[in-house]
Amino acid sequence: MLERMSYPRECFLGKRRQSRIKALAKYFHRKRGLAERPRQLRRRLDASTEESSCTAEEASGCRLVDGMLALAMTISKAQTDLRAEPRLARTATASQTGVFLLDASRHTPDSCWVILYGRVYDVTDFLPSHPGGSKIILQLAGRDATEDYDPIHPRGTLESALPASANLGPIDEATIVKPAVATAAVQPNADAADAPLDTLLNLTDFEYAARSKLSEKAWAYYFSGADDLRSKELNQTAYTQILFRPRVFVDVTRCDLSTSLLGIPAASPLYVAPAAMARLGHPSGERGIAIACGRKGILQVVSNNASMTVEEIVDSPVTPAQAWGFQLYVQDQRDKSLAMLRRVEATGRYKFVVLTLDAPVPGKRELDERAKNAGNLTLTSSVGTGTGAVATGGLGKALFVGTAADLTWKDTLPWLRAATKLPIILKGVQTWEDAKLASEHAGVVGVVVSNHGGRGLDTAPPAVYTLLEMRRYCPQVFQKIEVWVDGGIKRGTDVVKGIGRAALFGLSVGGSEGVERVIDILHEEMATCIRLLGARSISELGMHYINARALDPLLWRPEDDILAYRATAKL
Repeated sequence: MLERMSYPRECFLGKRRQSRIKALAKYFHRKRGLAERPRQLRRRLDASTEESSCTAEEASGCRLVDGMLALAMTISKAQTDLRAEPRLARTATASQTGVFLLDASRHTPDSCWVILYGRVYDVTDFLPSHPGGSKIILQLAGRDATEDYDPIHPRGTLESALPASANLGPIDEATIVKPAVATAAVQPNADAADAPLDTLLNLTDFEYAARSKLSEKAWAYYFSGADDLRSKELNQTAYTQILFRPRVFVDVTRCDLSTSLLGIPAASPLYVAPAAMARLGHPSGERGIAIACGRKGILQVVSNNASMTVEEIVDSPVTPAQAWGFQLYVQDQRDKSLAMLRRVEATGRYKFVVLTLDAPVPGKRELDERAKNAGNLTLTSSVGTGTGAVATGGLGKALFVGTAADLTWKDTLPWLRAATKLPIILKGVQTWEDAKLASEHAGVVGVVVSNHGGRGLDTAPPAVYTLLEMRRYCPQVFQKIEVWVDGGIKRGTDVVKGIGRAALFGLSVGGSEGVERVIDILHEEMATCIRLLGARSISELGMHYINARALDPLLWRPEDDILAYRATAKL
């Protein structure tokens, strides 16, 4: 056991790690005759493994900060260069707070520790490169961050992001200091009343129920849209402007919703669109959605930013024929995207790749940003706040760090065709011109007409507008490739092909069974709608059953560009 010692206040209360090291160097030189330089002290700090006990009193200002006390005792006891794996020094007295005096005010970007899964990690060097920016971690400095970290990170993320030396060892959970700042903003509301699933009659009911169950941060991420939410709202209201033209004297005793998507048999034309971080809503996460989709016979497209690994989600399919698609965000470091595609193909369960194009950069989602900024600590440091692109962003913006913004028709599609053998769908088509171009490129088997759920460019057209543009200016696209839709689906009467947030709300309310209930509601409404139209199957539906004239004045026309052409000519 090392001797009990007490050191001057300035050795532990310096604003920066470097200043504390210098203070210790002066102390040892003056009192102990040791000529340790700050660089040598820093190396010893990084290598120290000695456990220690001390007498630390508030009055004297002696604090357990950055493992400095362990360093001081190690140097005073022996001048040995220890090379074992570093771990934090424990205190001997019950009055101490375990491994650290977990005081968030003492943690800065120059010295930061967090607890994850019962172990202490030194994340100081990782702060500047954290995809979400350093502030997200600094808010949790000196605390147990497991409940914040776990729902939004797939297994293996920790090991791939931090070196083994960052793992400083286990901590006695009984000694962990409770957070000084309430974490209700990031924790699900477990006390919210569980409404019986059979009492939820439509997707709006699920949305309200999910609002009472989700944490503030999860709700903000799921619900948020860009800027003034115009596109998000139009995604829903555009469907209400299309009227039906029902036929009569048709035997509608039976109704068949079954179809196929890319040749894959499906119980209906519905699919679950990619939506990130499902475990924010429920512990079963994307796997829970997969189970519901398997039981109901519909497709799921897995998000590139899922909270579970691509292997976990498709493990143990409900039926041998169950299939998935994978959404790809191409990374600046193409090797990362190639590695992910190899993992996707290795499962044998993913049957196509959905290349996302409608969000080369993140939109401004103010609700998400407000939830993220709530409770931010005021911190200063010599290293700043990490990546500038996400300095004030929320969860949504953090997910875009590292995403490539240099995708082109000329370069990206040939690269992707060479990178994977899977069929390619382009997600994010918002004009007839791009739909036509997509249909002319080899390897592209379909497009998803989408404005990113109204979360990218605000006032971008809802999918219905783009579909009508395509019908008018390039109808041949519908014969050459498959055309899917996502965004704004709230009713079976919409009779469209994509649901995303609805599945997340169902998952949040009732896990896998909640998602099943959402799918059942849409199937029931679709069947009722088709029969009341005077049709008997999906294959009978067509433009002759709808009246979309109310939207006609809102559609783009070639003459709208005349002024632009004239301005260009004058220049």
